[in-house]
Amino acid sequence: MDNAELDHVTKVIAYHPRYLEHFLSTQNFVMHSDGPLPFEYRCYIAIMAAARHKCTYLVNMYEKEFLNQGGERSWLNGLDCIPAKLRAICDINKILAHRPWLLNKEHIERLTKGQNSWSLSEVVHAIVLLAHFHSLSSFVFSCGLTQELDVSSQRIENNNAVPQKTETEHRHLYNHHHHHLIHQNGQEGNLYSLAGPVAPVGGNIVQRRTVFLVAIKPPQSEVTVDALMQRMKKLSENNTECTETELSNRFKNVELQAAELPAVVPRDPSLELPQQIGRYVDDPNFTYQDFAKRGAENIPQTFRIQDYSWDDHGFSLINRLYNDVGFYLDDKFRLAYNLTYYTIAGRTNVDTSKFRRAIWNYIQCMYGIRYDDYDYGEVNQLLDRALKMFIKTACCFPERITKTDYDSVLVELQHSEKVHVNLMIMEARNQAELLYALREIMRYMT
Repeated sequence: MDNAELDHVTKVIAYHPRYLEHFLSTQNFVMHSDGPLPFEYRCYIAIMAAARHKCTYLVNMYEKEFLNQGGERSWLNGLDCIPAKLRAICDINKILAHRPWLLNKEHIERLTKGQNSWSLSEVVHAIVLLAHFHSLSSFVFSCGLTQELDVSSQRIENNNAVPQKTETEHRHLYNHHHHHLIHQNGQEGNLYSLAGPVAPVGGNIVQRRTVFLVAIKPPQSEVTVDALMQRMKKLSENNTECTETELSNRFKNVELQAAELPAVVPRDPSLELPQQIGRYVDDPNFTYQDFAKRGAENIPQTFRIQDYSWDDHGFSLINRLYNDVGFYLDDKFRLAYNLTYYTIAGRTNVDTSKFRRAIWNYIQCMYGIRYDDYDYGEVNQLLDRALKMFIKTACCFPERITKTDYDSVLVELQHSEKVHVNLMIMEARNQAELLYALREIMRYMT
């Protein structure tokens, strides 16, 4: 893929160079390295995944890549023009994108039987791609990257961009300690994130005309950073242990609150699915529905991490069926979960682990996933309503997010710190989809 095409996403992720290395390595592995699926299938699956969230940005990118890989141009006319085998992945695509708890082993079985059957390795490769591009769509929207392509939106020109690196160069990112981006006025400035000054973005700055959105500070957030720091400190010092019943009740409380919390309302709900996107989408009315609602019947069973976890089950299964991909995913998940520089909003020596874990676990709670050893009471103490709404929208309806929504949360944080939050949203969602899919593959195999 052309470096300039990648630059919009890459330059934003590059606020966090260590994560960027793992992100690009993983994406390169699943898209370009040896694997069960042919290259044109990989690109088309990326298109199908991005289309579920109306992410024109990624659809455009992978249509070009599809043709560069020698894909049949007629396939870009839509799902009616692709092989029956590839079209068979549509059901799993829509379920994983919007309601992954509905996936069952029968979906896997239908793919692996019949005239146009998939091997289990091919199924796993496809699921990895679907989860990757569903969650990447969340990131693209939640960072406002789609608006960079809208000539009518408010924007400024910025002469500086993070240069696209080769994989070898990215491996050197760990070795640098003073990376800076040059701001528009030509002054040097450190980049910060939920933790502290970011490591350098690597090598020389390349002068390139690119578009970057300006963040305008709206009114004060519901919870100030100082109040958040006091709450994190108090929680860290609290040694009171809850009973299993109390922990379970606190999870159910947060889960029900998440279900009752509205997502951001679309600015133009009457807007139809663009034709370019619509041709890649079957059953467009199939969207996210809350996992649990008060008084609802037939609430799906909670996914308990103690019964099926990434570390103990998913990692080994995915590696067995798609060689080495588990190592790439595991490194990326661990880094996204643990990434910190011990600063927040300019304050130094801050332990943000409580805040970061609350974000990660809240995201997966919306998908019905529970960590039995976690006190979900911390979520309500650390995440205010505005942030919860942003997280829910970014995960479940990312296409609704606008620059105004981005500006209205975490107003005291630096841009790079908000990017850090969006990276956690992307990876926690990615892992949630994979957990549901891999559990059903395991059930099918046994």
